[in-house]
Amino acid sequence: MSNVLENIKMKAASMNKHVVLPEGEDARVVKAAAEVVKQGLAKITLLGNPEEIAKNNPDVDLTGVNVIDPVTYDNTRAYAELLYKAREGKINKKTGLPEYADVDAAIKGVLKDYTMYAALMLKAGDVDGLVSGACHSTANTLRPGLQVIKTAPGINTVSSSFIMVADRENKYNPDGVAVFADCAINIEPDAQQLADIAISSAETAKNIAGIEPRVAMLSFSTKGSGNDDKFFKSVPKMQEATAIAKAAAPDLKLDGEFQFDAAVAPEVGKLKAPDSSVAGNANVFVFPNINAGNIGYKIAQRFGGYMALGPICQGFAKPINDLSRGCNVDDIIAVVAITALQA
Repeated sequence: MSNVLENIKMKAASMNKHVVLPEGEDARVVKAAAEVVKQGLAKITLLGNPEEIAKNNPDVDLTGVNVIDPVTYDNTRAYAELLYKAREGKINKKTGLPEYADVDAAIKGVLKDYTMYAALMLKAGDVDGLVSGACHSTANTLRPGLQVIKTAPGINTVSSSFIMVADRENKYNPDGVAVFADCAINIEPDAQQLADIAISSAETAKNIAGIEPRVAMLSFSTKGSGNDDKFFKSVPKMQEATAIAKAAAPDLKLDGEFQFDAAVAPEVGKLKAPDSSVAGNANVFVFPNINAGNIGYKIAQRFGGYMALGPICQGFAKPINDLSRGCNVDDIIAVVAITALQA
């Protein structure tokens, strides 16, 4: 774990990216902001009232951290104008009225939602990435991204992945690193969404985990050996997802559908899928739904001794990442470094 994380930090430090942290009210975020700047991992903008932040965190040296108070910041109106234009014509489902009647209404909105404010800074190009969620829900973090940042070109699905790092040698994972997706966001993705998840996860493997992706689309079936057409049609879904992903990214090493052993064990892959270049040596694993993904990564954690780095958000046009509300300072630092690499 430490080697992978140290490599991520080293790469982040060389890139000099700028990440905004909107949760200046959270002591963990404030400490992480100071530490990121101290370690030279990224430039940091922290949102909140500078006097309040200093008063509530007397032991934290915020030298080098850019602290912005949205209430008084010169660009607040410009950000509100961006929001008004992005959401013009959208109706609030509860009231039946426009979300924002005018720019002044948008100003009031952003001053109540600093994560949205941070997303608008990202949209404007004033920062390179956004990390939130220490004291806000996942929905609170992802909604501004979906509303104003949108998805990357060619991708219609925001998803998540975990970088799984081994604590011992394993003949089925010689690199000691793998990527599991989607274990946290999409509950029952369809074939198109699974193809998007596969392509996004390959990018995460290459750009963040530092491995050359070999993507396996997982199932309880290998190349048609199983069939659940009568009930759930999950095998045809993975077959269709494989075809869509191959068409969208023909140069990507990707294949399926595979049972997990056919994906990772050369002897099983050779037996069950002899013509596949991925079978038996996959390192990126796309699960058919969140049940399988969430269970799978936790089994790898608890029984296999793997460390799980994430969830890492994928598919946004610009980097946005969601923290666990149980995160510690080191977790926030790691996510900031990952966000810098995504920028």
